[in-house]
Amino acid sequence: MAKPVISNHFKSRQPSEIRLSQIEFAKRKDDVISVNTAIGNVSLPMYPAMQKRAANLISDESPFKNGVVEYSPTVGTDECREAFLNIISASDCETDGLYVQITEGGSEAMGLMILGCCGLPWTDEKPLLVIDAAYTNYMLFAQRLGRKIISMRRELKDDGKFTLPDIKEIKELIHKYKPGALLIIPYDNPTGHFCDHKTMVELAKICVEENLWMVSDEAYRELYYVDAPSSSIWKVTEKDVSGITGRRISIESSSKVWNACGLRIGALVTDNKEFHEKSVAENTANLCPNAIGQYIFGAMVHVPHEDLHKWFCKHRKYYSEMMTKITDDLKKRLPSVIVSSPDASIYSVVDVKNIAKPGYNATDFVLYCSQEGKVEIDGKFMTLLVAPMAGFYNVKEGEINRGITQMRIAYVLPPEKMSLVPKLFADLFKQYESRRETKKSYEIRIKNKNVKSQMQNVK
Repeated sequence: MAKPVISNHFKSRQPSEIRLSQIEFAKRKDDVISVNTAIGNVSLPMYPAMQKRAANLISDESPFKNGVVEYSPTVGTDECREAFLNIISASDCETDGLYVQITEGGSEAMGLMILGCCGLPWTDEKPLLVIDAAYTNYMLFAQRLGRKIISMRRELKDDGKFTLPDIKEIKELIHKYKPGALLIIPYDNPTGHFCDHKTMVELAKICVEENLWMVSDEAYRELYYVDAPSSSIWKVTEKDVSGITGRRISIESSSKVWNACGLRIGALVTDNKEFHEKSVAENTANLCPNAIGQYIFGAMVHVPHEDLHKWFCKHRKYYSEMMTKITDDLKKRLPSVIVSSPDASIYSVVDVKNIAKPGYNATDFVLYCSQEGKVEIDGKFMTLLVAPMAGFYNVKEGEINRGITQMRIAYVLPPEKMSLVPKLFADLFKQYESRRETKKSYEIRIKNKNVKSQMQNVK
């Protein structure tokens, strides 16, 4: 009997790069411990006010004290929406005239943004313009929704710094493909690049001149480690760029700065009333965001800015020290390896193009680590899970994917575990390269043997 056929879209789907190694490691049967830095799953505790609410869900003050969990409005609760405005204003941003829609994590906000800013290929195609390397989930959501992505290139130099194309190149790209929106991640995932206020203003001017939406993913706002003021789309005002009002959108999250990845609370914030209203209308089919999560995160509305600044400073110090230490250690263990400068967010890109033998493939290396690689440390066998970077690049047919030699490391585990990363990465890389060399030698021997046999047959 014939079975139903799944769609071509489903047939083509593969796991996201940030989940690939975790999925493959789960299939292992041997007694190996994984150090999982493939995904930004922060292991730090939530903000204390959020912890307090989580621990008292059935207290007299809680809306769930009677065990009833009702739908919230699709737009989200007033308290949770005000909580996002409070943390935005804590970064010295003006919040008057901003409209907030609560979403199921920043992920749902990404999808709604693409739907609202980008057209369908067969009607009014307006792709999303991103800066490579870009967070891979934007590419995946665009594919799911039938929208297109175009990208401007930036290069990872040997000193760990990323370059950006000049204004002329960006405008040429816009004129050629006519995108609907420009996406910026000021505290960049995956690169750790910091997009300062001056750069944000320059990009905002382009958005006004070319009539684009300006979208800023601010999940990591305030997590930066350079001597500069914080950066945000909400700091780009009419004084900086005339005409910017009404085209700004930010994607917010409780996951990273507030250490609540599993809470799945995010927000889509805009200064355009019509965009906000239509986005809420689009999401009524999803009914509402997580009601309990909204209540927990809603505690942030009551936190004074002074206390939020202390939290920002504490986390900047924590991540800066850890990222610098691990970057230095990795460079010592693998001389000539390139590690992106730890300027912002909680990620590093590691590029082995200067030390890998020809034919190296980061995805294959990641699969080796997750499926069979292991290193003995203090009597225990361990492996390292990282994310291959190929899926973070929007590569046209015929182009070489620069992510083929790059991997992303997320600084999400406790310091004692993160300190194992340089040794694990270096040892596993050497194992993998040795294995490739052995396999290559074997293939050459087999090839030579076959050639010799064929010559004897000819004689």
